[in-house]
Amino acid sequence: MKTKLVIVESPSKSKTIEQYLGEEYIVLSSKGHIRDLAISGVGGLGLDIENDFAPKYEIIKEKKKVVKELKDALEGVLEIYLATDPDREGEAISWHLKEVLEVNGRPCKRVIFNEITKNAVVKAFEDPRDIDLDLVSSQETRRILDRIIGFKLSKLLQNKIKSKSAGRVQSATLKIIVDREKEIEAFIEEEFWKVKALFPGFIAELAKFNNKNIVLSNEKETDELLSSLNKGFEVSSIETKNRNKEAKLPFTTSSLQQEASMKLNFTSRKTMLIAQKLYEGIDLETETVGLITYMRTDSTRISDTFVSPALKYLGNLYGSKYVGKAKTAKKKPNVQDAHEAIRPTDISNTPSKVKKFLTKDEYNLYTFIFERTMASIMKPAIIATKTIELTNNKALFKASAQDLIFDGYLKVYSKYEKLELSELSDLVEKSIIEATEVQKTQHFTKPPARFSEARLIKEMEDLGIGRPSTYSQTITTLKTRKYVSMAEKKFSPTEQGTLTTEKLDEFFGQIISVDYTARMEKVLDEISLGEQNQYEIISKFYKSFIPMVENANKNMDKVQPKFTGEECPKCGSPMVFRSSRYGSFEACSNFPTCKYIKPKEFEKPEVVSTGVKCTKCGEGEIVERLAKSGRNKGKTFYACDNFPSCKNMLFGKPTGEQCPKCGSLLIDDNKGGVICQETKKCGYKQGDII
Repeated sequence: MKTKLVIVESPSKSKTIEQYLGEEYIVLSSKGHIRDLAISGVGGLGLDIENDFAPKYEIIKEKKKVVKELKDALEGVLEIYLATDPDREGEAISWHLKEVLEVNGRPCKRVIFNEITKNAVVKAFEDPRDIDLDLVSSQETRRILDRIIGFKLSKLLQNKIKSKSAGRVQSATLKIIVDREKEIEAFIEEEFWKVKALFPGFIAELAKFNNKNIVLSNEKETDELLSSLNKGFEVSSIETKNRNKEAKLPFTTSSLQQEASMKLNFTSRKTMLIAQKLYEGIDLETETVGLITYMRTDSTRISDTFVSPALKYLGNLYGSKYVGKAKTAKKKPNVQDAHEAIRPTDISNTPSKVKKFLTKDEYNLYTFIFERTMASIMKPAIIATKTIELTNNKALFKASAQDLIFDGYLKVYSKYEKLELSELSDLVEKSIIEATEVQKTQHFTKPPARFSEARLIKEMEDLGIGRPSTYSQTITTLKTRKYVSMAEKKFSPTEQGTLTTEKLDEFFGQIISVDYTARMEKVLDEISLGEQNQYEIISKFYKSFIPMVENANKNMDKVQPKFTGEECPKCGSPMVFRSSRYGSFEACSNFPTCKYIKPKEFEKPEVVSTGVKCTKCGEGEIVERLAKSGRNKGKTFYACDNFPSCKNMLFGKPTGEQCPKCGSLLIDDNKGGVICQETKKCGYKQGDII
């Protein structure tokens, strides 16, 4: 008889956990949030403004079936355990579940664990607690503020400038991108010159002149300096120092997203989806195990229960000289440190051991997490740095090189962190050497770089905008709303994105700003600790925000549609450009009285002939085409232009020659060889003996 009901968020997590618990447990999933703010009341906010902004909740339409199944499962249950994710959102989901389900006096406890392993789960069930209402209040405050801002601003912007949405974190992040673009546009490049002296085996660069740092701003200055140099350079000093290069700390949510972007070429969204899977459980033949700890964390701390066996593992594998210790970072003001860093749950689950159970991307991310964690508790690498100073008249030149004395943590982490090693010639102090050449090169200062996804996440973290768990969704929203575009993996604001930021700056600069958003994150943390009052925060915000909305409604100019220069063939009104989620189109400006939309003219792509006759039908000619759909979308293929009568298709450029074995066409295999188009049936390759 199953008398204990456990509710988690994810169906895959429920399968993993159920195998760890006894037969009296049934584990079900809520599949995330089961209810949200209603869209009734003043402005559709789902709030009773006159009654301390009391929220009104309703079950999410798609979750009504889930809620019914959970209620049905309560029959015969004596105890209820809420084991949703160990964060603010998870706490709120547990509270909503308790509110909606008919508990009827039965014990209903909160269970949290940072990793989905048998030991961690069983231990958590031995020490359940009550729902933390301060955490729930913090999440509820965030949701209410986001609803007020989102609903009021989105409606305003849709009406005035045709922007799709705005939000507390979303709009502050967009402002970062727009402000950077304006910096780039306002940037004025400045000329400067560099001087290098080339010697056998090394290059020295001008560092100082007349004992001062020098900036050569034009060629004339550079030539004057060069003319003052003698042939001989004196080796004025040689210094060799050993320095320790420490490993980076274990991954947080933010650093994982940044590093996976740079090292694995993953988007933040992809990284979090894969990490979620690794956390919730992977089938390893005999059991399902969560391979990593909870992936939403801002902590770099790892537990002693993991460190101890991990150090033993390192000692056995590499020897005691590589064994270090766990390091801790100085806690930043906005770090909650509620959970451990992201680490493997079990040191025995090495990447090579679990590789066959993972997809390629899962394996790459798990290996990255595993090796980052191992590196963080290893001895530092030791680098020998050699610096040579050379003087010539009043000029000082410097050359440096570094050599690896001891690899330390790089033993496991070298594929993610490359060192540029080099050697300097053996020289003697006070000796005079001559350069083979002294070069001058012109340079120009460069504008600040646009943000890559990794750099944007770092900027959001540094400025305290949002939480690590929201970075990915925020970036996805900006892309979806077409507020930003990507070029060479860098963010640029679109025209609409820039307009949105400018209007928000003009009318809501006090609230839609980096500083305000960061301060609000701090306030939410204080609410979670019971140090701030939810009603006071919401009330103060509402009373300052609504007058801004009213002012913007009154004074923000409405963007007029652009005219096409044509008249509507139905009513004679001017035609205008409009847009929808399906793209831009031309329509009558007299909408909704006239609903005419101009049909789109589709140009057929120009057919590229190969000049090769089709051997299948004997009539058509093989032409070059682009695949329009399927997994080969956008790829070039070759087909008979007599389609659909002849469906001869080739995935290689025809050579014009026939296969000596079967008579079909020979095609280029894109590897420098020639094969028969009937690869499976014939199998002929150029060079085969017939």
